[in-house]
Amino acid sequence: MGGGTARAAAERGRGGRGGPQRPRRRARSIEAAAEAPGAPAALSCFSYNQDCTSLAIGTTTGYRLFSLSSVEQLDQVHESNEIPDVYIVERLFSSSLVVVVSHAKPQQMNVYHFKKGTEICNYSYPFKILSIRLNRQRLVVCLEESIYIHNIKDMKLLKTIMDTPLNTTGLCALSINHANSYLAYPGSATSGEIVLYDGNTLKTACTIPAHDGPLAALAFNSTGSKLASASEKGTVIRVFSIPGGQKLYEFRRGMKRYVNISSLVFSMDSQFLCASSNTETVHIFKLEHLTDSRPEEPPTWSGYMGKMFQAATNYLPAQVSGMMSQDRAFATVRLNISGQRNICALSTIQKLPRLLVTTSDGHLYIYNLDPQDGGECVLIKNHSLLGSGKMEENKENDLQPPVPQSYAATVARQSTVPSTSTMPGYSEDGGALRGEVIPEHEFATGPVCLDDENEFPPVSIRDP
Repeated sequence: MGGGTARAAAERGRGGRGGPQRPRRRARSIEAAAEAPGAPAALSCFSYNQDCTSLAIGTTTGYRLFSLSSVEQLDQVHESNEIPDVYIVERLFSSSLVVVVSHAKPQQMNVYHFKKGTEICNYSYPFKILSIRLNRQRLVVCLEESIYIHNIKDMKLLKTIMDTPLNTTGLCALSINHANSYLAYPGSATSGEIVLYDGNTLKTACTIPAHDGPLAALAFNSTGSKLASASEKGTVIRVFSIPGGQKLYEFRRGMKRYVNISSLVFSMDSQFLCASSNTETVHIFKLEHLTDSRPEEPPTWSGYMGKMFQAATNYLPAQVSGMMSQDRAFATVRLNISGQRNICALSTIQKLPRLLVTTSDGHLYIYNLDPQDGGECVLIKNHSLLGSGKMEENKENDLQPPVPQSYAATVARQSTVPSTSTMPGYSEDGGALRGEVIPEHEFATGPVCLDDENEFPPVSIRDP
């Protein structure tokens, strides 16, 4: 295959196919992680995959991929020291398809079958790649002022969104549910407007005036029916319905100081939303509506004052009353570090709800989360990500993504065998294009196939 250049593609409206290079063996879904100020970070990049079943870290010498199936043992699935200075690695769920970007060639995206050690293709873009997002139907490449949308089945370029507002961090979010493939990105460099784009129909769905200030974080829930956002101030987190864009929830992280939200993530069952920042506190919010059918409170002094307070908000300006009625965190974690970049995940491990926190100094902290009462989460394990990990290359093939059930149900079913069903919304049709018409010149020379057992889509590499 010959090298493809998306610089020319931006002018012609299509992308190129990449030629084979020595493939790098790199795994997992990774978003670029900026090093925290002060002491150099041990990790150059780190993130969880789409369903939070694995973690990847990158260093100056290579990268490692870990399975998150156990609390006590951190199983290293893959390690590579062949390619240094990798700052983006994105893996498609637990398949062998992995996308890599290195500081050596920051304008080039390489797509690999990491288990076979083979390159599928590569694309070059006119400017530095800032972030990459994947689901089972779309691959999105975000530059500072443009976004490229590829069909993941054959890697052809479907759409180039040019002249997007200045986006220096590559902020964007892609629904992991390929049935809708919604894409969210900033609609303004100065305000908190969100553009919601339908990655299947390749049309803008709506714009959402989410915040007054510029956006700092975006995250879809697992089904793509909710979108969470935070601004650069980091004090308020809002959740909107998708695709309508109506505000559903508003959570206040704090009013004392502005913070940089570094991680915003839903639990797989969409009951909880976690936010972490450059401070030592991680906040977990519970997404539930209070109804008017609640039992009447006993006639206590506190109950009386609560009713008076609620009534008073009706006579206050909207901004003030809204602030007073904000929901507070359901659960929190106070880290023993501050100022370091960290990312979080809410996952079910060994049938119990856990909060995972990965920090740029090379540690993975695992906490127990009480899904009924919340409160302070309890630290149960601290793993060093730079130590020697136990290799489990073939173990991951036997793992299936869990059903996104409620945490309460998960705790109650401790004696049951974990389900191997796929997530709702994920069909086994390979992510069909649903009748989309693609111009003939945009078809790639050959489809990308993946043929590993239990993989989706099926992965196999075609010889050039």
